[in-house]
Amino acid sequence: MIYLGICVGFVCWFLARYLLAGIFTVDQNERAVKTSFGRAERLGEQTTLDDPISAGLSEDARGRYCYPQLRVIPPGGLYFKWPWERVYKTSIAVRTVSMALDPENPALNEGGTSLSAVTKDQLDTGLSGQIRFRVSDRNLYAWFFGVRNPIAHVMGYFVSVLRERIANFEAPPDTTGQDDAAAVVTGISINDLRKNLSSLNEHMDRECADAAARYGVALDASLITSIDPPPEVESALAAINTAHNQVSSDISLAQAHADQKIEQSKRAVEIETLNAQAEVEPLTALAEQVAALNASGNGALAAYLRNVKLALYSTATRVILEGGK
Repeated sequence: MIYLGICVGFVCWFLARYLLAGIFTVDQNERAVKTSFGRAERLGEQTTLDDPISAGLSEDARGRYCYPQLRVIPPGGLYFKWPWERVYKTSIAVRTVSMALDPENPALNEGGTSLSAVTKDQLDTGLSGQIRFRVSDRNLYAWFFGVRNPIAHVMGYFVSVLRERIANFEAPPDTTGQDDAAAVVTGISINDLRKNLSSLNEHMDRECADAAARYGVALDASLITSIDPPPEVESALAAINTAHNQVSSDISLAQAHADQKIEQSKRAVEIETLNAQAEVEPLTALAEQVAALNASGNGALAAYLRNVKLALYSTATRVILEGGK
């Protein structure tokens, strides 16, 4: 009887430990993969190189970042696993972190608030902003098994690309014919970076587009919000920018005044042209009338001239006639 109780207890423990405990579910924002004796379930011989996420990798990188494609368990359940199987779950929700965060040492970069980078003119600037990322369910092998700390790798990759871009950034050429003062201000690297933040963010998005193929992390967007110069050059830079703004304002006012004068001159020319046309028009009409009288027959033009003279005589107070010779 004792042995029967032991057997029943063992069976109950086995069922509770390995069968009931083997039932699991996957939440809506989660994806899961299952391993059997430590080997993840794969989709045949397919690798990430067969997926479009690897299209941006160079030939050298394609050889280093070739991961097998795994069978992904979608949200839902109930699912079951055997005792020799193990389930790995991860959230694929979008996460937002400071770009200055160091996952392995959060105390660095002023507590993850400001990232230092050196510009082309040797200024140590402070960058702040955010990046949004999510786990790529198309490369879960890299997330779970390929990289020890994927977030640290992605942040390190992002920071290295950003610092390289900051160190070599040059503003696009200005085709608007800017003045010499504006050209001097444009040549200052911090001003160039501040005026081209949108293009800098777009460059980072392009350069990090293959992060999903490398580390299993897809960068949704990067947003650099501010670039601060060193304190010792802040006042000098502010003075330069103030002087440039004053010069630009004076140039704009002078240009507006010149444009106004040009417009007034155009209007004066138009008015004088209309006045001249008004004076010429009666003479032209009179010439046409005289030509028509001359063509109408003999004596018509002479009669017309006689009538005109008579009208003039009636209004004249003194008439001087030329005497005969």
